[in-house]
Amino acid sequence: MTIFDTWTDLTVSGGPVRAYRAGDTGPPVLLLHGAMLDTGRGVWRRVAPALATAHRVHVVDLPRHGGSRPWHGVLDDAFLRRFLDDLLDALELPRVALVGLSMGGGLATGYALDRPERVSGLVAVAPGGIGARRRAQLLTWLYLRTPGALRLTTRYLARRPALVRRSLVTSLVAGEDTPDLDDIVRLAVEEAQAKERHGEPALDDWQTRAYGPLAMRLDLLPDLPRLTVPTLWVRGDRDTLVGAAEMAAAAAAAPGSRLVTVRDAGHIVGYDQPDELVRLVTEFLAPLRTP
Repeated sequence: MTIFDTWTDLTVSGGPVRAYRAGDTGPPVLLLHGAMLDTGRGVWRRVAPALATAHRVHVVDLPRHGGSRPWHGVLDDAFLRRFLDDLLDALELPRVALVGLSMGGGLATGYALDRPERVSGLVAVAPGGIGARRRAQLLTWLYLRTPGALRLTTRYLARRPALVRRSLVTSLVAGEDTPDLDDIVRLAVEEAQAKERHGEPALDDWQTRAYGPLAMRLDLLPDLPRLTVPTLWVRGDRDTLVGAAEMAAAAAAAPGSRLVTVRDAGHIVGYDQPDELVRLVTEFLAPLRTP
């Protein structure tokens, strides 16, 4: 039995949340996935079981992902930070190490800024929310503001599994040779189809509400000098979504933090180099003590 064979369905902040758990000893760790077609059992499929040998590992499907449906209303950064506080209460975790990818990394970073007393350590893997501008800023903002565009994108992805596969194969460093590729694709296609069934947009509110026409409305970089929790920044050397300059700026701004670049890895390091990510997280968390 693996961590994802059984789960607990919770109610958190008024909505459904699916939670997975493994490991009986060691400090607690909460893994937070990214946006769009990510799920807990997808992104962390090989990372969570390995971490559970030395940690009490918790994985959740964030709202509007995986088994955490349906949700109503706006689920932006402000909401998700409050949600994370409620989630830790529901999981009975007064203090926890946070490991987040992409949206999950940005959310974990923002939460660590707000509630450092509840975060024993932070591993931000290619986090979103870092930097004042993105490529094609205005064009992206216009697309996000086009009525119906995001739901049309959802329908397009849900009905074209071959397109989802090609997109994943292109983004993964090993391409068709990626271990467990068929399972990775299957979970992403299932997520696209679930989004269509529930009438959800292709992108999360956390992403869309972060964009302004000329600059990002969500940029954590100016706040990082007051980040007080031990922090490890991780980026794949072939990541096309989060730049090396942004990550270097984050590491320079956050006192005492460290940046590691993983070779032969793209945006989802846990797919391309899961063993190396486990090693980095394990070594980083080893000296930390969580009551």
